[in-house]
Amino acid sequence: MALIEGKLGNYIELRDVRNTDLRYGADRVRGVNTTKQMMQTRADLSARDLSKFQIVSPGEFVFNHRTSRNGSKFSIAYNDSKSDIICTEDYVVFRISEYGKQFVLAEWLFIYFNQPEFDRYVITNSWGSSTEFYNWEDLCDVDIAFPSLPIQQKYVDVYNSMLANQRNYEQGLEDLEKAVFAEIDIIKHSTRKVTVGDLLEEVDLRNMDGSITNIQGINIEKQFMPSVADTASVNIRNYKVLREGQFAYSSMQTGRDKCIRIALYDKDTPALISPAYSVLRVKEPSVVAEYIMLWFTRPETDRYGWFASDASVRANLDLGRFYEIQIPMPDTAKQQAIANIYIAYMLRREINEQLKTQIRDICPILIKGSLEEGNRIGG
Repeated sequence: MALIEGKLGNYIELRDVRNTDLRYGADRVRGVNTTKQMMQTRADLSARDLSKFQIVSPGEFVFNHRTSRNGSKFSIAYNDSKSDIICTEDYVVFRISEYGKQFVLAEWLFIYFNQPEFDRYVITNSWGSSTEFYNWEDLCDVDIAFPSLPIQQKYVDVYNSMLANQRNYEQGLEDLEKAVFAEIDIIKHSTRKVTVGDLLEEVDLRNMDGSITNIQGINIEKQFMPSVADTASVNIRNYKVLREGQFAYSSMQTGRDKCIRIALYDKDTPALISPAYSVLRVKEPSVVAEYIMLWFTRPETDRYGWFASDASVRANLDLGRFYEIQIPMPDTAKQQAIANIYIAYMLRREINEQLKTQIRDICPILIKGSLEEGNRIGG
C-alpha cells in the first residue's frame, strides 16, 4: 500500500468542550511549552473563570496559536495520560476524527509534530506583526503523507519505549527531590537562620579583553541557558564574568513569575552574564554553595520572594531585599551531606534532559524511516 497523501484537515477535527460545570479546578490547569509538553501553569488563576477553560481529554492535542517569542518552536502537546486536563480558552484543541483514524495514529502524528522541520514550517507560515499566529485553519492546510497503520505503529512502539524509559528515570528523579526537601524541612525548624547578605557577596569582574563569548541567561527553572537576546550589537566587554561555584542572580520579574531567578554555575570554563544581573559568591569556605542553591530551588522560597517583591511594573526583588532572606545554616559537614544529595539530583536531572533531547532528536528519524518503509512496501 503506497503512502496516503492529503491535507491534514481531512483527518482531524476541532474540539471545544468547556469546563462549564467546574468539574475540574486549578490543579488540572496545564500550559503548553516549547518542548511540546504539558506543564503546570505559573499563571495567577485567582481571578480567572475556569468555567471558560477547555477540556483536553486523553488522546487529544492542544496548541498555542501565538508563535511570537516561542523560540522558533510550535507549542503543541498531546494528552497521552489517562486523565482530562483543562487549558485556557485561548488555546486550540483538536483530535483525530473517526474518518482520520482509518489512516493515522495520534501518537505518530505527535511524533510528526516533534520534528524541527515542522517547527520551521510553522514559524515560516505564521502571520501577523508584533504578535504572530498559526491558527487552526493553517494547521488544516498542511500537506501530509502517511504510511500504513501497521508501519506507523511499528515506529510509535520505538518512540513509546524510549518515552517509558525516560519517564521511569524521571520518577526516580522526583523521588530524590522529595527526599532532599524532606531533609530541608527538618533543618529549617531546628537550625539557626542567617541572612543571604551574611553568606554571599557580589563580584563584578568584566570581560574587558573580550576573550569570553559564551553568553548565558537564566530560565524560571533556575538553569543556565544560552542567551536568547540579540547580542549582535552589544558590547560583550561590558558583560560580567561568571566562574565555577558562583551564582548569577536577576532581580527582575520575581513578582511577575513567582520565581527567584538565581542559578549556580558549575562549569569549569567561564561564561558571561548580562550586566543587569548580579554575580555572587560565598563569603566563607564553611558555606557550601550547593546547599545555598538547594534552598533557592524550594517552591516555598519562591513564594517568599514573590511576597517580598516590590509593587513596581517589573515587580523586582532588588539585591538589598534579596540579601534579607534568611536561610537555616547547619554545620559545614551537614551542609555538604545535603549538598551531595543535591549534586546527585542535578546530575540525574541533566541526564533526564539528555534523554528528552534524544527522544526529540529521534523523531525526524522515525518519521523518515516510516515514510521510506511505506514507500518501499507500496512500490
